[in-house]
Amino acid sequence: MASNTSKTARASVRAGQAGQGGALSVLGEFKYLIPLNGGKHAYVRNLTNGKTSHLRTDSEAFVEEIRVLAAAGHAAKIRAELNGLAATHPGDGWDATEKRLVEAGVFEG
Repeated sequence: MASNTSKTARASVRAGQAGQGGALSVLGEFKYLIPLNGGKHAYVRNLTNGKTSHLRTDSEAFVEEIRVLAAAGHAAKIRAELNGLAATHPGDGWDATEKRLVEAGVFEG
């Protein structure tokens, strides 16, 4: 069966699963978003299906992937992660990304 994820995404997932995640894991916490290209793209790690997707942060696919995670009960952690990315990388537009997700109703119950 062919895989649609990139070699880098698969390696990222393997590193996280092996507990060697470094920047991907903080005190054993699972990181959902791995920022790329100054916030224009991100790897989205999905605990529900075990896949990592490479998506544009302004795409509908990104919104839907976050919606799936939020519906599975991960909304608070994802919002905290977005706020952390906005604080760490203020010029990368993570605050606008969070605003777009809120306007799309992703985090609503």
